[in-house]
Amino acid sequence: SRFETCWPALMKDSHGVIIIFNPELPSHLKEIEMWYSCFVQQQPLLDSQCLLVAHHKPGSAGDTENLSLAYPLSKLKLIHSNLEEDPEDVRMEFIKYFRSIITLINESREREEMSIIS
Repeated sequence: SRFETCWPALMKDSHGVIIIFNPELPSHLKEIEMWYSCFVQQQPLLDSQCLLVAHHKPGSAGDTENLSLAYPLSKLKLIHSNLEEDPEDVRMEFIKYFRSIITLINESREREEMSIIS
């Protein structure tokens, strides 16, 4: 919370939010609700502009893979990252996410240009 004064500067003109958390820490599950509220809902960004990453540390318990998050977090795209086992999978998910953000940016730019023309 020391950094809350910096948040508006971080949020300004942002097109996407990636929230990375440790699914084994109950405190993290509460905190991501706050991050989502501040950085996504209050901006406002679309849910498709937010990516949740449950990061599994090496040797951590695997039973958090079927993590069920409460609404509204349950609407968001959730990926599990385990860089020991499947780094390629995570990389592909990131690329998909970035492509979707770029598509959104291009579409809104085209809309703006059309509104200027008309």
